[in-house]
This record gives sequence, C-alpha cells and structure tokens, in this order.
Amino acid sequence: AAFYGPKISVQAKDAIGRTWQMSTIQVDFQLPERFDLGYTASDGSRARPVMIHRALFGSIERFFGVLTEHYAGAFPPWLAPIQVRAIPVAEAFNSYLEKIVSDLKKLGIRAEIDASDDRMQKKIRNAQNEKIPFMMIAGEEDVNSGAVSFRYRNGEQKNGIALSDAIAEIQSAISNRKQV
Repeated sequence: AAFYGPKISVQAKDAIGRTWQMSTIQVDFQLPERFDLGYTASDGSRARPVMIHRALFGSIERFFGVLTEHYAGAFPPWLAPIQVRAIPVAEAFNSYLEKIVSDLKKLGIRAEIDASDDRMQKKIRNAQNEKIPFMMIAGEEDVNSGAVSFRYRNGEQKNGIALSDAIAEIQSAISNRKQV
C-alpha cells in the first residue's frame, strides 16, 4: 500500500471499455521523513521537503498498448512507424521508386520500398495487413509520366497521380494529423 498524500490520477478507456490508469501525480510525505531529507529554509531553519511523484503516462508500455489497441494498429500517418510503402509493379521499376523513397526520407517521411520477389498483389496485401497508411505503386505508365498510383490503407486507389501531388498529399495528411 502506498502512503502518499493527495493524488491525481488520469484514467482512460480502451477500445473495449476497460479503464486504465494513464498518468498520476501525488504528494509523498513519508519518503522525505524515512530518508531524513532536509533543506535550509529562507529563515535559516532546517525544513523537511515534500516529495512529488509523477508518472506522466503510467508505464510507457501500458500507454503504447492502449494507444495501439485504440487505433487497432491503424495509426494515423503522423504516428505510423512506416508512413509510405513503395511497391513496384515489376522489378524493372525498383530504381524509380528507390529514388522517390530517398526523396521522401529527405523530407522526414518514413518510407520504404518492398523490393521482395513477392508478386505485386501480395506486396499490397502485406502493406494492408501491416496497416501502412500510403502505398505508392509504380509501373511503366507511371514512370513514363513521372507519376505514381496511390493506394490508401482503406483500399481506395488513385491512378496516375503526379509525383509532386502525391508527396503534397502525404505531407498534408501528416502535418494535419489526418487519418486515412
């Protein structure tokens, strides 16, 4: 049992209605006495401090567990560990997408290319299962026109989007903290 003074506790409910303690701040009168802590007060006398304990998010593991559960793993783009997955239609288009991924990284966007030997449909399915917000797909038409096909986590797709427009849309979703 804790022997603290007043305590403020912030509670949050998860996706299935359970309540979790997320943050606390409390006054402790016991530990300063137990450790014989003291300080010199402004009048020169010896005084006992009051200790303040705080846990801004409880355990960080609990916070991320509740956050992950809240979003069911489908983090908004600004929070997603991988924001963009580049998927070539065929190996011949890897270099085109590698350059785009490099440019995205320079802009601070967390992007990667799936250059695996898997078929394109499996790459898309993998990205959807991993709940990556944006998939940038490129084939011959895209390369020839400086564009990409854009697929969102929800399955919506836009084809032949100018590369600059695609990048602007990603940046906007991240900066405006928009869910896709």
